[in-house]
Amino acid sequence: MKIRQNLYLDRDVTVALDRLAAGTRGNKSRLVNDALKAWIARKGAKEIDDLLKIRLDRLSREIEASRRDIDVVLESLALFIRYQLSVTAPLPEADAAARAVGRDRFEAFIAQVGRQIATGKRTLPQRGSGDAS
Repeated sequence: MKIRQNLYLDRDVTVALDRLAAGTRGNKSRLVNDALKAWIARKGAKEIDDLLKIRLDRLSREIEASRRDIDVVLESLALFIRYQLSVTAPLPEADAAARAVGRDRFEAFIAQVGRQIATGKRTLPQRGSGDAS
């Protein structure tokens, strides 16, 4: 159902509307109706964007902090590995028992990491909590 509206428009807007209606073989009512619909939709979208902007900004800061934390952890691990490799003497090729112990320890380490990741248990306390899990 359409409702009749009486509107007052500036002269330049009226001239532009007349030209637009003549060029597209449409009618003024349809053009004004479509333009108002689009304007109202954009206004609602802007309000939603304004509300989401705060949340997205907070998420961006958290992601940046996480990236920084990951960089610290990776650099720490790399330095530890470099140190460990430089102070640990290599095993002799003939020492199969020591190599087997090393493999067993490595497999146990990987299994422990997998268990802790799967259960959510962490060795170091999470940020914001004062206790270790």
